[in-house]
Amino acid sequence: MRPKSYSIFSGHGSKSGVEHAAEVIFTVCGFFAVLAVASISLYMIISGTPALFKVGILDILFGTIWKPEAASPSFGILYVILTSIVGTAMAILIGVPIGVMTAVFLAEVAPARLTKIVRPAVELLAGIPSVIYGLLGILILNPMMYKLELSIFEGSTTHQFTGGANLISAVLVLALMILPTVINISETALRAVPQHLRSASLALGATKIQTIFNAVLPAAKSGIITAIVLGTGRAIGEAMAISLVSGSSVNFPFPFRSVRFLTTAIVSEMSYSAGLHKQVLFTIGLVLFAFIMIINITLNNLLKKGEERHDK
Repeated sequence: MRPKSYSIFSGHGSKSGVEHAAEVIFTVCGFFAVLAVASISLYMIISGTPALFKVGILDILFGTIWKPEAASPSFGILYVILTSIVGTAMAILIGVPIGVMTAVFLAEVAPARLTKIVRPAVELLAGIPSVIYGLLGILILNPMMYKLELSIFEGSTTHQFTGGANLISAVLVLALMILPTVINISETALRAVPQHLRSASLALGATKIQTIFNAVLPAAKSGIITAIVLGTGRAIGEAMAISLVSGSSVNFPFPFRSVRFLTTAIVSEMSYSAGLHKQVLFTIGLVLFAFIMIINITLNNLLKKGEERHDK
């Protein structure tokens, strides 16, 4: 005797109705996501472009003097743009290798007991508010940088001492902040690699380390690139932590100089800005938004090309 079914899909009509309702819900959610991105893009374009025409695109993007409250105001953000590019690139160069190797350790090397200790610590890093990273940077990192600065530039009459609030401090804080994102996503990608790839590599005589670098990491490349993309977005969009440790002065991004990032330029002056000054801050937001979009599109295209080559 067949048991009775109590599923909501027991009848053909109800199943079609539920599936139709689910399709409608999914479609609405998908259009909402697209609408949100389009709305943000349109808002940033509308808010950020007026200052480009009033001040001049070249004067804003390639000017090096930032004096918004002077009698003859200047709104050059070239140094701010370079600082964001250099600082983010350095943070990625430091944070991504550490993050990926930590993910390899957790997924492929570490015993289960040690993994249970390290993974919660990584997850705790992800839950710490960014302002806490900034406060730790002020209390621990900046004094260390100041001692290093004194030892390097002692007796110099041209160097402007920053008390340790400089580009290097900001880069180290950013590198630490992107670690949880890179580690968690990379570890998930590594654990998703089929076991038979590892077995085949070991059967051919490769060592465990050779298997990790020649078989597992290439197979998890798409997930690792995704981790890098999200880590880059986290680094270039961070404001609170680096505003506390970078010094927030508009200078060329030399290592031991006080610098200002695109995000900190907006945060530090938006509260008291008005008129053209405020419009230029929206322009800085538009530049930041464009950077993030360019990075995402470029890395996604590289990922697709890599997958196409792999398929061939």
